[in-house]
Amino acid sequence: MLTSEYDFDLPDELIAQHPVEPRDASRLMVVDRRAGTIAHHRFAELPSLLSPGDILVRNDSRVIPARLIGRRAATKGRWEGLFLDDRVDGTWEVLARTRGRPALGESVEVGPDPGLALVLEGRGAGGSWIVRPRPGLSEDAGATTFDLLAKYGLTPLPPYIRRGLGTAEDMERYQTVYSRAPGSVAAPTAGLHFTDEVFARLAARGIPTADVTLHVGVGTFRPIEVESIEAHKMHAEWAEVTAETAETLAAARAGGGRIVAVGTTSTRTLETAAAMGGLQAFRGRTDMFIRPGHVFRAVDALVTNFHLPKSSLLVLVSALAGTELIRTAYAEAIRERYRFFSYGDAMLILG
Repeated sequence: MLTSEYDFDLPDELIAQHPVEPRDASRLMVVDRRAGTIAHHRFAELPSLLSPGDILVRNDSRVIPARLIGRRAATKGRWEGLFLDDRVDGTWEVLARTRGRPALGESVEVGPDPGLALVLEGRGAGGSWIVRPRPGLSEDAGATTFDLLAKYGLTPLPPYIRRGLGTAEDMERYQTVYSRAPGSVAAPTAGLHFTDEVFARLAARGIPTADVTLHVGVGTFRPIEVESIEAHKMHAEWAEVTAETAETLAAARAGGGRIVAVGTTSTRTLETAAAMGGLQAFRGRTDMFIRPGHVFRAVDALVTNFHLPKSSLLVLVSALAGTELIRTAYAEAIRERYRFFSYGDAMLILG
C-alpha cells in the first residue's frame, strides 16, 4: 500500500486554530462502514447514536507542560525544546532547535535567572538531546520532573495550531475533562469533545465508560515518510490496560455491547492488549501500527478526529472503516467545511 493513497489536499482555513465552545458543540460525522453511509450530527447527540450496553473506552492520559522556552547560556540565543521523557539516571530527552551548533557541556537557561538550567550531555535517537536539569532556586531542589515542567513548561500545542504558540486558554482546553495520568506531550484529541453533560446522558442511557492509558508521544505529529506504509516504523508509547478494565470490557461484550474506543490512542492500547487473543491486562510500551488488513479483536466502533494527510492515524481509521469509505468521508468533510485536526470536529465510525 502506497503512502500516497493517504494523501489529500486540505485548505488552510479548515485547520482549526481554536476549539469550539462548548466542547460538545463540535460537528460529528457518522460513518456506517457496513451500510457505506455518511450522516451529519453534532457531538452532543452522541448518546442517542449509541446503544444501551455499549461501553466507551477513554484514554485518561493528561498532557504535561512539555514545551520549554529558554536561551543558550553562552550566546543568549533563543532555544526551544520539547520534553519527551525522563530517564533513570535523572536526565531528560528533549527535542530542541536553536541557531548554531550547541556543544556538549553547554547549558540552556529556562525561566528567569537563576531558573532551570539544562546541561547538554549527549544526543539521543531521532536528533534528540540528552540534558540534565539543574534547578537554580533552592525551592526547586528535590522537585520531580513533573514539578519542574509545571513551573517552567508551557502547553505543547502542535505546530499547525498557531505555530505551537499556546495561551492561558489552552492550558485547560487542550486537556480532556477526564484526564488523570500525566505523561502525554500531545492531547488524545478525540476526547476533547466530551463534557460532563454528555457523560451524564450516556450514563442515563445505559452506556458506561472505562479508562485505559496511553501517553501520547511526539511521533503523533510525524507523517509517514516512506513510500510504502508497510515500511513505516511506528513510534513506541507507554500504555496500560488494568485487569479490572479488561474484565469490565469482556463482560460488556459478552452481554452484547460494543466496545467504542475514544480515539486512535485508545484503539492502539486495546488492540495491543488483545493481540494474543482475548482482551487482557497489559502494561508496557506498544509500537503497534494498525493498517488495512488488521483484524480488530477489541474495538467495534471508534470516535475520532479528522487527521493529517499521510499520518499513521489516518491509516488506522482506514483500517477500521475501509480506505475508500474514509476517502469519501474526508472529501465530504472538506466540501461541508468541517474543521480538521486537534481542535477540529469529530467522526463516529459504526458498523
